[in-house]
Amino acid sequence: MTPDRERYPRRSERTDASAWGERLAEGYRGISDRIMRELPFFNKALSVEAIGFRGHEGGIVGVMVTPRFMNVVISAPHGTAQSSTGPRSGLRLRFPCGALEFSPAEVAPVGPIASASLFSPMFGFDDMASTRGIAEAALAVLMSPVDHPASHWPNAPWLGLIDRRHFLRGGLAERRT
Repeated sequence: MTPDRERYPRRSERTDASAWGERLAEGYRGISDRIMRELPFFNKALSVEAIGFRGHEGGIVGVMVTPRFMNVVISAPHGTAQSSTGPRSGLRLRFPCGALEFSPAEVAPVGPIASASLFSPMFGFDDMASTRGIAEAALAVLMSPVDHPASHWPNAPWLGLIDRRHFLRGGLAERRT
């Protein structure tokens, strides 16, 4: 009999990615419950949730929402943990929308990850429903291919790789100095 992964690879990959995201959320829940709950930057209206985790170029990517941050998180590419030169070393990863700078880390129970901050702290968010909607929108932008910017703005040589400040603020077409 053929395993489901071979017969329905997309369903199995989606299930695996979702399960990985939930294990990551479990790790962050433990951190929030033990350490962060009483800190001043903890938004008690929010909870920890894994949003839209899916396969991407041999890894898993999604958005992690916590009461203190919203990050794009990807399972660390092979060799990331060994090749990093310290906790502040960056990792530039390409997505359909462009490249983002990620920071490698390790979170139990999933091991090495890389994350890019979207929001921190989370005081601008009133409830999980609206926060979830913003996380889903951010992931949709991240995974949407962008036409070559020069075709839309031929006199805009300043357009380059996006950065996280401009990622959700709609500032991708603004001049950066």
